[in-house]
Amino acid sequence: MGTRFRETERLAGATPAHRDRYMDLLRVASLGIVVLGHWLMAAVTIDADGAARVGNLLAEVPRAQILTWVFQVMPVFFFVGGFAHALSYRSLVRRHPDTPPYAGFLRARLRRLLRPTMAFVLVWGAVALGLALAGADDARLDAALRLVTQPLWFVGIYLAMAALTPPLLRAHDRWGWGAFFALAGAAVLVDVARLALGVPYVEFLNFAFVWLAVHQLGFLRADGALRRPPLLAGAGLLGAAALVALGPYPLSMVGMPGERISNMAPPTLALLCHGLWLVGAVESLRSPAARLLARPRVWRGVVVAGGFSMTAFLWHLTAMLGVYGVLFAWDVPLSEPASGVWWAQVPLRLGAALALTVLLVAVFSRFERPAPGGPVGGGRGAGAVAATGVTLALFGVLGLSMVGFADLLEGHGAVLVAVRVTAPTAVALAVAGWLLVERAGSPFRRTSGARSEPG
Repeated sequence: MGTRFRETERLAGATPAHRDRYMDLLRVASLGIVVLGHWLMAAVTIDADGAARVGNLLAEVPRAQILTWVFQVMPVFFFVGGFAHALSYRSLVRRHPDTPPYAGFLRARLRRLLRPTMAFVLVWGAVALGLALAGADDARLDAALRLVTQPLWFVGIYLAMAALTPPLLRAHDRWGWGAFFALAGAAVLVDVARLALGVPYVEFLNFAFVWLAVHQLGFLRADGALRRPPLLAGAGLLGAAALVALGPYPLSMVGMPGERISNMAPPTLALLCHGLWLVGAVESLRSPAARLLARPRVWRGVVVAGGFSMTAFLWHLTAMLGVYGVLFAWDVPLSEPASGVWWAQVPLRLGAALALTVLLVAVFSRFERPAPGGPVGGGRGAGAVAATGVTLALFGVLGLSMVGFADLLEGHGAVLVAVRVTAPTAVALAVAGWLLVERAGSPFRRTSGARSEPG
C-alpha cells in the first residue's frame, strides 16, 4: 500500500499544467454513480419455489423514474471517452507521422480496459465451470451467473468507439458539428423506421448511432467547440421532455422490466437528447470544478480513484451478489422492496457492498495498472490485425453480457446480430481478440533491419 501511495503522489505531482483534470473527474464520478445506482436499484426477492428474482426499484416506485434524468450518466462516460480518444490519437499521429498509428492506438487505449475485463471474465468463467462440474443446481446461483456479466455491454460499446475513432475523427476534422448531426440524424431515421413504419430489427442500429453521436461530442469538446453548454443542456432537456410527453418514449432513461419500448436497449432519440442535456449540464460546471481540482488533496483523490475505477465497475455486481449470498446463507428474510424496513436496511447493504468491493479492488486492481508499453506497432498488416482483434473482443464481451455463465455445460446461448453465441464461444472470442490487439500494437522490427521502431 505504501508503494501505491507513493506512486499516486508521484502521478498527482507530475500532472502537466495543460491536463484537463475535470475530464478525469467526470470519468471517475460517472462510473461511481453507475455503481451506486445499480446497488440502489436492485430489488431482490425470493419466489415461493426458492428462485431469486432481481427486480428494479424504479418499477416498484414509478415516480422515482424521473431521477434517471440526472443519474443515468453513461452518456457522460462516453463523452469523456471521445475527448480522450481524440487527444490520444492525435498525439500518436504527431509523434509517429511515418508510422500507421491504428494498431498502437488501439493497444494503448484498450490495455487498461481489456486487461481487467479479461481477468474478470476468466475468474468468473473458472468459478462457473467449477460449479457446473460439481453439479451445483441452485436457482439463486443461476440468477447470479446470469446477472454478473450484464455490465459488459458497456465494455463492448467502448470497444466499438475506440475502433471507430480514426474515421470518425477524420469526419469531425472535416465537418465539425456536421459529423455529429449526421449521426444524430441517422438516429432519428432509425426511430422513425422502427416506431412509425414498423421496420423490424432496425432499432439495433441505434446502439451505434446514438452512442457514437455522444462520443462525437467529446471530439467537439477536445477542440473547444462546446462554447455554450447551457444552451446545449436546455435544448437536450426540452427535446427529451417533448419526446416523452408527446411521443411513445417512456419516462425512465434506464430499462424497465416488461416495458414495450426501452430508452436504453436499444438507445432511442430520447436518450440522445438526454445525453445532450447531461453533457451541457456537466460542461456548465467546469469552471467551479476546475478551481476545486486545483487543490492538491482533491486532485490526489481523483488520481487514486482513477487507478481502480474500471476494476470497481467490473466487480461491483459481484460484491452486491456476495452481500445477498451472505443473507441467503444466514436465512435472513428479505423485506419487501421499497418498504420502510427495506429503506432502513439500505445503508447496511450499501456499506457491506462497498466493503466487499474494496476487497475485490485490492485483489484485482493490479490488472488495471498501466502495463509497460513498447514502441507503437505499425508493421504491415498491423492495422488489419488490430481491427480483427477489436471486432472479436467486441462480439465476445457483448455476447457474454447477454448469455452470462449460467448453464455453462448445457450450451445455453443467446442470439447476437443473427449469430447464436454461448458463454464458452464468447470467452474464446474475447480472449482471442484481446491477444490480437496486444500483438498488433506491440513492438515490431522493420523488415529492413533489426532496430525497433522508436516509441
